[in-house]
Amino acid sequence: MSSNGNPVPEGGTFAPFTSGAFALLWTATLISNIGTWMHEVGAGWLMTTLNPDPAVVTLVQAATTLPVFCFALLAGALADRLDKRRLLIGINLALMAVVSLLALLVWRDAMTPMLLIVFTLAIGTGAAFMAPAWQAVVPQLVPRTNLRPAIALNSMGINISRAIGPALAGVLIATLGLAAPFVLNALSYVVIIAALLLWRPAPMPPKTSRTTILAEMGTGLRHVRHNPAMLETLIRAAAFFVFASAYWALLPLIARGAEGGGSELYGALMALIGTGAVAGALLLPRLKKRFTSDQTVQIGTFGTVIALLAMAVSNAPAALMAAALLGGLSWIAILTSFHVSAQTALPDWVRARGLAVFLMVFFGSMSAGSVVWGQAAAKGSIPMTLLVAAAGLALALFATRRFRIGQGETQDLTPASVWPDAPAISEDQSGDRPAMVTVEYQIAAEDRQTFLKLITQFSKERLRDGATRWHLHQSVEDPGSWIETFHLPSWFEHLEQHKRVTSADVTAQSELKALDLRPDGPTVRHYIKPD
Repeated sequence: MSSNGNPVPEGGTFAPFTSGAFALLWTATLISNIGTWMHEVGAGWLMTTLNPDPAVVTLVQAATTLPVFCFALLAGALADRLDKRRLLIGINLALMAVVSLLALLVWRDAMTPMLLIVFTLAIGTGAAFMAPAWQAVVPQLVPRTNLRPAIALNSMGINISRAIGPALAGVLIATLGLAAPFVLNALSYVVIIAALLLWRPAPMPPKTSRTTILAEMGTGLRHVRHNPAMLETLIRAAAFFVFASAYWALLPLIARGAEGGGSELYGALMALIGTGAVAGALLLPRLKKRFTSDQTVQIGTFGTVIALLAMAVSNAPAALMAAALLGGLSWIAILTSFHVSAQTALPDWVRARGLAVFLMVFFGSMSAGSVVWGQAAAKGSIPMTLLVAAAGLALALFATRRFRIGQGETQDLTPASVWPDAPAISEDQSGDRPAMVTVEYQIAAEDRQTFLKLITQFSKERLRDGATRWHLHQSVEDPGSWIETFHLPSWFEHLEQHKRVTSADVTAQSELKALDLRPDGPTVRHYIKPD
């Protein structure tokens, strides 16, 4: 929003490249992701040679995504607390070492199915600690008007690499052997580390958090729980990814079972998914003009259903390639819409933790789906499993149609800094003790229903910004007197709460204040638990 309240026009598709930092990191990430996708294809194909059982092959996909589900929230809390650039450099150095060891073992023919799963878990854990920091860095690189194009370009970069990496991996495996994709992936980390060393972000205000990491994780979860725009995004995302994961998990086996299938076809299918996604990213600005984010997700879901059905009913390479292209086109439309919906629903102070919860839902759904579809294919057949996934996806879209995404795109979540400073506590009182705040209102009888509606909605703001409990009581002696009470885990948390109020919150608070009959408005009192 502009200073006069009017929407600021969104930047064009390539507007984020005017930022040198974004262009640098985007290019380096593209190269690194080419190595990552070569690694993905190499690992998936390697497992089909070590153990072709569908239940085992799909464990590679599950091992990639499960660590993000397990560790993303901790990673988000760390990213909100630590210097993101240094955190990313450290994680990439560790991952380079792990991938280098994996490449050596594959080259020496010392890899086993269990070792491959262990290495995949280790790499997935590194990705889990890196993902929230990467997501939270994007708003530092571009202005808000270029946020959607930046997210779309990041997705485009991932899918350009998906178009190049798998095809290159298929050729490398066929010509140089299975170790080649892993070696090049290890080398690709050098590029991203160098780019992070060259990037010099503007200094951020020092983090002076005096709460524990577990408390910060709890605050992040409470914020998401009481953020309607974020919560509805997560519900829709889970309903999509748990079913869409079927073709990702089973793609190596789909390629192996096709007419004349092999590693080259697998690489080609992955490349076509990436190509479709790149085309979709270029089309997104036009889609944005004609459809809302919610409608874009619906269209993409229908495309994914058709792709699943095509993979189920045909094993002809041409049909599978067309399905992969459509799958990639639909995937980018949906993924970008979900990412933008999550980004715009979150204020800066909790962005990494909120995005970590989104990643937990995304990867948790993909991981659970991979295991379920792998077991289903092992006990039944791959075509029947894909048909069930397609039907489930269509039903999930219908069941979650009342949950809308993109609600945060019209909200102003910039810090308002309008609350007065909290009173100082005495020297014998510790700031880490639980705190309580009361707000007393005097409301006219005719305004009672309006007041109850507004304050019930506003209670979510208290809980989003750090409160653990919220209550409202009416006086028996004086029915016009009301007391709002909310509890916080510590006095330090309440001090942080003062900084978290957004411009959107101020509007709601002003409406409540206007209902109070007293000239000075509601009376606020602070309490702290005694020793």
